[in-house]
Amino acid sequence: MAASSGPAGVGGAGPSGFAFDSGLEIKTRSVEQTLLPLVSQITTLINHKDNTKKSDKTLQAIQRVGQAVNLAVGRFVKVGEAIANENWDLKEEINIACIEAKQAGETIAALTDISSLNHPESDGQIMIFTDKTGVIKAARLLLSSVTKVLLLADRVVIKQIITSRNKVLATMERLEKVNSFQEFVQIFSQFGNEMVEFAHLTGDRQNDLKDEKKKARMAAARAVLEKCTMMLLTASKTCLRHPNCESAHKNKEGVFNRMKVALDKVIEIVTDCKPGGETDISSVSIFTGIKEFKMNIEALRENLYFQSKESLFATLEVILERTEDFTDSAYTSHEHRERILELSTQARLELQQLLSVWIHSQSKKTKSIAEELELAVLKISHSLNELKKELHRTATQLAADLLKYHADHVVLKALKLTGVEGNLEGLAEYACKLSEQKEQLVEVCRLLRHISGTEPLEITCIHAEETFQVTGQQIISAAETLTLHPSSKIAKENLDVFCEAWESQIGDMSTLLREINDVFEGRRGEKYGYLSLPKPMKNNANLKSLKPDKPDSEEQAKIAKLGLKLGLLTSDANCEIKKWGDQENEIVRNGQTMSSMAYSVYLFTRGEGPLKTSQDLIHQLEVFAEEGLKLASSVQVFSKQLKDDDKLMLLLEINKLIPLCHQLQTVTKTPLQNQVFLKVDKCITKTRSMMAILVQLLSLCYKLLKKLQMENNSWVSVTNKDSMDGKT
Repeated sequence: MAASSGPAGVGGAGPSGFAFDSGLEIKTRSVEQTLLPLVSQITTLINHKDNTKKSDKTLQAIQRVGQAVNLAVGRFVKVGEAIANENWDLKEEINIACIEAKQAGETIAALTDISSLNHPESDGQIMIFTDKTGVIKAARLLLSSVTKVLLLADRVVIKQIITSRNKVLATMERLEKVNSFQEFVQIFSQFGNEMVEFAHLTGDRQNDLKDEKKKARMAAARAVLEKCTMMLLTASKTCLRHPNCESAHKNKEGVFNRMKVALDKVIEIVTDCKPGGETDISSVSIFTGIKEFKMNIEALRENLYFQSKESLFATLEVILERTEDFTDSAYTSHEHRERILELSTQARLELQQLLSVWIHSQSKKTKSIAEELELAVLKISHSLNELKKELHRTATQLAADLLKYHADHVVLKALKLTGVEGNLEGLAEYACKLSEQKEQLVEVCRLLRHISGTEPLEITCIHAEETFQVTGQQIISAAETLTLHPSSKIAKENLDVFCEAWESQIGDMSTLLREINDVFEGRRGEKYGYLSLPKPMKNNANLKSLKPDKPDSEEQAKIAKLGLKLGLLTSDANCEIKKWGDQENEIVRNGQTMSSMAYSVYLFTRGEGPLKTSQDLIHQLEVFAEEGLKLASSVQVFSKQLKDDDKLMLLLEINKLIPLCHQLQTVTKTPLQNQVFLKVDKCITKTRSMMAILVQLLSLCYKLLKKLQMENNSWVSVTNKDSMDGKT
């Protein structure tokens, strides 16, 4: 099996947070966040001296954790067995791993059962008498068997996506060869169902990818498929209506070819197989090159022999050579070009000075030489930072000006008009103007790619560049078809669809520009992950996205009541956050983010705030669930500093939050056609429950942190006193 970024998750959720779709997939996060930390805590609890005495409370907590693990394993095994029953080729392997997991869970429960312990002491405490080796062995067996099931389930999911892709391709081949409207309608109906299935499978896979680069590539490929589905419909109908029109056939072939490429990209991502000759995008990004170069020169502070002189010169030259994309561009202003060239020359001089001091420091190690080296490193770092700023200003200003200039889509409107008039001369004129506009946008996308700052945004720039390149040509061929057949309604509809795709990409580019600025200015959030997600087009009746609906008065009252309770919990959370002195604490930061998002949801229930539609709300709560899991992870890290009793108390609270996070993720992903209110109701209810636990966690963590600090201070005081007594 080709390695993948991690087992994927889809669809519905089991009671313990294990999610699966028709018994076919298990969420990696569910296992990592729910099951494995419990096993880890058991191992920690028993890893102490054999004569350690623990209270009844501690032993009862150990037993509860052991039972929780066993119950979670039981649900996990049921999912695994369901997968095995539907996949006979893997049934034996999965069943063996499930049996091992079940045995391990039962062993852990038995070895942590205090009812099986002896109570020889009479002082009110119980001597822990557990089979430490047995529990550790069982925990290891559990980890091993769970991993086996996940890997096998992952193979099932990959096979399922490949099978779905093959079905789509086979139906596309039939669509390409169809000659009658009646046959086309029948086959396209089947194609639509297969595309819905493929979109569902790949969407769930995308959500569970750990690698942000892969996630962005998957989002881009899925965006192409979604938008091209409507294009394929109108382009094919146009060909059937005008079978002898060369431009109509050219238009249709362009859609089919792009969809086939996107389908291949999806398979490359899920199987983790890179095609021959694929280049790593990080090798062509100026900002990435500068970042790596700065790391190399800063490493000279610690190790003078870390890099060779030739290597540093070569690396800088590669970076400066890439700036020629800016200086050679016809769209770069004279002032920006001169400034970039000036900063490039300055960077070369600063590097020569650095290397001179560096070589001198290798033979003569004095304080003054070390200070000179530090100064030289700071100077070249400053020069490169100034170069980054200038490149960023150049690209973003050019992009902003271009988007503003083309905001009214004058050329597209003119092409539509010349088409319905049958004006071939006008078509030639405006097709030339659209080609010029396309070249400008493609050039700007290439420059933005250099300064995007993150791999997901680089991939979004590449996607935008490809979209403008392909869609521009397709608009011209669609406009030519309409001009040749000015009375054709289907040809006009076809041109409208391609123009909408162009306008949609212009809107996406505006969002991309804002995100690049946010990253550059340090305001980076989680928003960039949605940049390449498919957006419904006006004419696309096949897309099943959530739409704003109008709930009746009873439903409105229920939502308002839920929102009010959520608003009160937000206030409680903010009060707990204010108690913390360190506002940079990871737990506090996670809590602040969740509280802020919950407040936006509260405003949504009042018809106010930034969330305008049900879809906005769902996107927000997807991120909210992720933040909940991040909070759980931060609290788990903090718990490692605590004593066993306090650690278990905190662990039990975490284990209430994690399943709710997974349940909320599942609800947001579950399609409920014509039941938007029901979905919103469930989402807000889960959010309210998570906020209630957040308030408890913030309060408990704050108390335990104060307790820990007091214990540490007492220990320091005693140590200092002992030290003073010794001196006396």
